[in-house]
Amino acid sequence: MPINAELHCHNSFSNFHVGDDEPPYDCDVSIRDQLERSYSLGLDAIFVTNHNTLDGYHQLLEYKNDHSKFKNIDVFPAEEITTDTGAHVLAYGIHDVISPGLSLEEVIDEVRKQGGVSSAPHPFSLLDALRDGAKKCDMVEVFNSNNVDILSNARATEFALDNNMIQVAGSDSHVLSTLGRCVNMIDSENNLDDILSAMKHGRIEISQTGYAHQAETLDHLRYKINNSKEYLIDYISEHYPNAKWLLTLLLRIYDSNQNSHMWALFYKIAIYLMKRISQKINFQNQDPSFMKDRNLATMFKMAL
Repeated sequence: MPINAELHCHNSFSNFHVGDDEPPYDCDVSIRDQLERSYSLGLDAIFVTNHNTLDGYHQLLEYKNDHSKFKNIDVFPAEEITTDTGAHVLAYGIHDVISPGLSLEEVIDEVRKQGGVSSAPHPFSLLDALRDGAKKCDMVEVFNSNNVDILSNARATEFALDNNMIQVAGSDSHVLSTLGRCVNMIDSENNLDDILSAMKHGRIEISQTGYAHQAETLDHLRYKINNSKEYLIDYISEHYPNAKWLLTLLLRIYDSNQNSHMWALFYKIAIYLMKRISQKINFQNQDPSFMKDRNLATMFKMAL
């Protein structure tokens, strides 16, 4: 029987591993809730892909083994690794942590040494993207639920077809309700060695996709903001000194009413601007390096 697998999800053990340029709190999904939802969705297997750590996998496996209800869900190790350029690589089936800050080539070599399989997550997103470097991975994520600009996924699909790459989808779940939003069907026995072999030989296909909803994205942002305020204030002071007054004011307004309809409006405006930027980067060959500077003025100018 084919295996229905979730290939890209996070839990609370991803916190404090994301990197210095990101808020320390990444995800509030608990071990128990992650398994309960996997059970309710009928998933056969999940790969835990926390940032720059294998923490969360062992704890999930232990909890599963202590609760017979989850005996039919297999849990496998994986890691989402940040390279020296800030781009991300998914490593499936590894047994030792791969440290962040290595070059893409070094990460790929380490994955292969451990007998694992590499994948390029959100390869054409506006941040954290491998872009053309994705062809060095074993697989490419052509659909990521958080790529709500849509064009990033379209470019990833075009890239995978042009380079004859194995295509997968990833929920990239950071809130519970998006777990299982994307599902991949793997033609293998439900054990790690056979699954990794199936991945390498393309015996995997996307069976379900879906985007994160506005409310889910805002819930994730709310969690990060509420738990990372000191970090955000320091980050704003360092990277946006000229706009510090405005951004600090927005944080105060946010604190006063987190459920204001204004934030939904901001979200819609942000998505519109992201689509404009994505169009220029992914289909008009605009140099994406300006995104790494996170200069708001430059981003806004590019979106016009």
